[in-house]
Amino acid sequence: MRSFDWLIYVGALGLMLAVIFALSPEADAPAPAPESEFAEEFAEQMGPLLPDPSPLDEMVLVQVGEPQNGIGTAFALNERGDWLTARHVVEGCAKVTLEVAPGNYVPVAAIAVDDGHDLALLSTGRSPYPVTLELASPLNIGTKGFAVGFPQGQPGELATELAGRSRLVTRGRREGDAPILAWNEIGRTEGLNGTLGGISGGPMFDASGAVRGVVIAESPRRGRIYTTAPQSVQDFLTKLDVELQPGPADSFELSGYGTPSDNARRRLQVVKVTCEVVP
Repeated sequence: MRSFDWLIYVGALGLMLAVIFALSPEADAPAPAPESEFAEEFAEQMGPLLPDPSPLDEMVLVQVGEPQNGIGTAFALNERGDWLTARHVVEGCAKVTLEVAPGNYVPVAAIAVDDGHDLALLSTGRSPYPVTLELASPLNIGTKGFAVGFPQGQPGELATELAGRSRLVTRGRREGDAPILAWNEIGRTEGLNGTLGGISGGPMFDASGAVRGVVIAESPRRGRIYTTAPQSVQDFLTKLDVELQPGPADSFELSGYGTPSDNARRRLQVVKVTCEVVP
């Protein structure tokens, strides 16, 4: 090859390479942001992380009176018949049952209560579908929550937003001081007015359909719902050596949370609890 042709060839090759690198999607792409930047941006969108419990947390005072007949909510933890509810739903009851169909009740064979928190474990021997629990991953202020159960004895649910931590201080028949979570109500079942009594013991689902706590109290004046702290639930179930089995989980949305709530009740993941002080 003549020297002139060789120079033309080399020049053309260099031009082609320059064009190729110029068109490459990675040629001038900015370096990816560090993972910490993505984490900070996500946290900013979701709100700050939920802080640790503090003696300065808002105090919620509850006066515990004598046991009386009532209703509540429970949810299944596994297929062998372990159900979680609030302690005050079943405390002092001579007979506790779970309604698995209209007018069809299953007796609770055993009850274990938490001495320091408003939690109780019910045993029936069998449950068709458990919920999925998520007690370890962190929560952010503003996290959406969906409480499902039987307010006023009827199927119902409400949408909430995590406001922060509080302390449940009980006085009267039982005394205690335990960390809890406060959720601001932002929506509820159409036609559900007034008290939410009966939803106590029900699960607080997050948007992915995982349970983050147990509903234990409400403040109608402030429009707030209170749940147990995830760590309290974890400690209670670990102490009792309860086997957890993840079950079906539907996602929840503010635009429509009635359907996944109905599904949880239809699958008997969430059921009504009845308490009779004198059978």
